[in-house]
Amino acid sequence: MPLIVVTTSPRVAPGLLSHQAWQALRSGPVLTGSAAHPQLPYLEEAGVAVEVVEPDPRGLAVRAVGETVVWLASTSEKDSEDFMRAVGHAAIALEEPPLVEVVPGSYDLPGARVLDLVAVMDRLRTECPWDRKQTHESLVPYLLEEAYEVLETIEQGDYAALREELGDLLLQVVFHARVADGFDMDDVAAGIVEKLVRRHPHVFGSVRAESADEVNDNWEAIKAAERAAKGRESVLEGVPMGQPALSLAAQLLRRASRAGAPDSLAAAVGQGVARELFDLVRRAADAGLDAEAELRAAARAYRDRVHAWESA
Repeated sequence: MPLIVVTTSPRVAPGLLSHQAWQALRSGPVLTGSAAHPQLPYLEEAGVAVEVVEPDPRGLAVRAVGETVVWLASTSEKDSEDFMRAVGHAAIALEEPPLVEVVPGSYDLPGARVLDLVAVMDRLRTECPWDRKQTHESLVPYLLEEAYEVLETIEQGDYAALREELGDLLLQVVFHARVADGFDMDDVAAGIVEKLVRRHPHVFGSVRAESADEVNDNWEAIKAAERAAKGRESVLEGVPMGQPALSLAAQLLRRASRAGAPDSLAAAVGQGVARELFDLVRRAADAGLDAEAELRAAARAYRDRVHAWESA
């Protein structure tokens, strides 16, 4: 006789089970070790009786030798894995071990673990004194710091560390969404999904774009239409003026160039060193270079020289 283990994901709404799982849950007595299992009310509503028992790996394996038994596994991955490992050892020790079959009742879709992050952030915001007192303003330094740490791992080619740094940056997004009054993480995600779909008509609509240049042209045309609809005519609308000065100058030049601004507007901007720096940014852009990245590379080279001098 088989022991059928039905697994469910805590990130999927209770009651949404696969057809195979519903069949399994009606194939024999159903047991579980958790009186608070989120599936219980829905199984009761469907007429499936579930007995809550003290988890007993050996007793479960022995019972499954004589009859089909269904075990509704814990939604805690660690608890479920530990229990099933113990059941497996107990079954193997029997003279006639039962067949153990795992039936996924529900499983995670890509991105489901973000739900865990939202849940953890909700709890931190409620129970942690430090997290509870934070504001958008107080979190700004951490947002900038995490963004720069992501940049550093990419520049260093340290892709093993990139995963962790991206997680730290994602936390800042979820934190700000939790602090916000008037929207939440779902609204943030919905907004960017709508924007991506709207600005990629060659993917989600009937527009054709055969090259990256055509995609960029469509993107800029759509952005211009969005600005006009909002009553914002300037091509420079939305450029964050708080970004580092080299990247700021480069973005302003890039935006103005796309709008057809005459080159003369970029001549003799500012005074003294500022004028020279702005002209260098313009020249770098004309050469297809990123002035910010170029200066950062030079700064890293200087750092390496200083380190070598110190160790000499």
